[in-house]
Amino acid sequence: MNYLLGTDIGTSGTKTILMDTEGNLLAQDLQEYDVLTPKPLWAEQWPDVWLDAAKASIRNTVEKAGIHPEDIRGLAISGLYGGSGIPLDEHMEPVRPCMIWMDRRASVETQWVLDTIGEEKLLEITHNGADPYYGYTKILWMKNHEPENWKKTKLFLPPNDYVIYKLTGEVAIDYSSAGNIGGIFDMNNRTWSKELLDAMGIPYSMMPEKIVESTDMIGGLTKEAAAELGLAEGMPVIASGIDCGAANIGLGVFESGKYAAAIGTSMCAALISDQPVKGKDLIVWPYLFDAKRLSYYFAGGATAGAIVKWFRQTLCQFELEAEKAGGKNAYDVLNEQAANIPAGSEGLVVLPYFMGERSPVWDSDAKGTIVGLSLAHTKAHIYRAFLEAVAYSLRDAIEATGENVGESILLAGGVTKSKLWRQIFADVTGYPVVCPIHDVEANMGDVMLAGIGTGLLSFEDVKKWQVLDEKIMPIEDNHKKYNDYYKVYKSIYQNLKTDMKTLTKISAATV
Repeated sequence: MNYLLGTDIGTSGTKTILMDTEGNLLAQDLQEYDVLTPKPLWAEQWPDVWLDAAKASIRNTVEKAGIHPEDIRGLAISGLYGGSGIPLDEHMEPVRPCMIWMDRRASVETQWVLDTIGEEKLLEITHNGADPYYGYTKILWMKNHEPENWKKTKLFLPPNDYVIYKLTGEVAIDYSSAGNIGGIFDMNNRTWSKELLDAMGIPYSMMPEKIVESTDMIGGLTKEAAAELGLAEGMPVIASGIDCGAANIGLGVFESGKYAAAIGTSMCAALISDQPVKGKDLIVWPYLFDAKRLSYYFAGGATAGAIVKWFRQTLCQFELEAEKAGGKNAYDVLNEQAANIPAGSEGLVVLPYFMGERSPVWDSDAKGTIVGLSLAHTKAHIYRAFLEAVAYSLRDAIEATGENVGESILLAGGVTKSKLWRQIFADVTGYPVVCPIHDVEANMGDVMLAGIGTGLLSFEDVKKWQVLDEKIMPIEDNHKKYNDYYKVYKSIYQNLKTDMKTLTKISAATV
């Protein structure tokens, strides 16, 4: 029997799984960490945190499985959208922490791009607009605000490709990671845009020269890396790509016309298409399979699972202490309590904009908001309203796509662990929801890509894997009620966005 590894470097943790070529999950390991937020709307991570977590999760998974190293035939590594990418010096060492997707500091640079280059030119070449979300605006921020670091920087490399370099000694970038940087990638020709790089004053040499498909082998494990991981020297390492795209692969999406939402720390609700979908409100980059033909068009919240984690960490000390003392998982307790609250949380609506918001709202000043509180509301009401907020955000993303998304929605990510939350997504959107059997979607996608990349598996092989669970049907009465709440959700932001912008100015003046 042959075995494959899939490693996903996420925003809050890195997970590795080991599977056989029949699609059976044998072992897994998760290493958790935090995001650095030194200022409001800033979000950074040191790349060695990712590297150490990746090594530990791979090593631990191999040890747990007890498989002979020679029988493990390949590894694919996906990763979070690394924003600017890791700025590396001439020795391939990090110059500063990586400004990740969540970081929204580059508002001045965004406006400069709009004024100097123009949105029309950006859309024509990159199919994307201008916003602090995009990596190229963060690169410009570094250029403008950290000239010494800029001088030291020779190359920008995404998180997964940095880890692959450290394990193989080879430098490359996959199409999805390149495209997701935004305004310097030519989506028409699937390569770097020299015109836009020159216009922004970013040297072409700072972008990886080698752009690869997510099924391509970048290199083999070095002797040192193999010894550290407990694997065979030279074992193939496959590119993979952006983790939300890998999650779609793990759901069995290998062709156009499929709609899937990968919901972890953030949400990426995407339609895979071989035709242009819509305009500037969506984010687009090459898909992780057949990248020169298929594109990944998505909208979705900057903070999804992140706000529920914030709720638990900030407001649920009793539940966390009980969990540490051997009691129930804090999330399970909260879900049980919230299940007793009716749809709509008895008049509560939450806006999940805890780090501004990206597509389709595109507002760095958007704020997290709770509307409708009364003395009758409990912690369970508020928790359920947080779950509903992410579902409203998904519905907003679906509407922004402007396409028929099919008869059901594929739903992946940590949210699928909650039976209550899965039902809320179905009830709010009105679509049947289909979730994976295992909570390892991005990792599953990595394994599939590793199998295809090494030749151990074909597209037809992985299509046969049983990865999806039963459909969850919407409850009609709840859906009707949520239709009214969703209208309020939409109007709250419109009524408050001017005040949100004012709050940003006031708070910035007092820092």
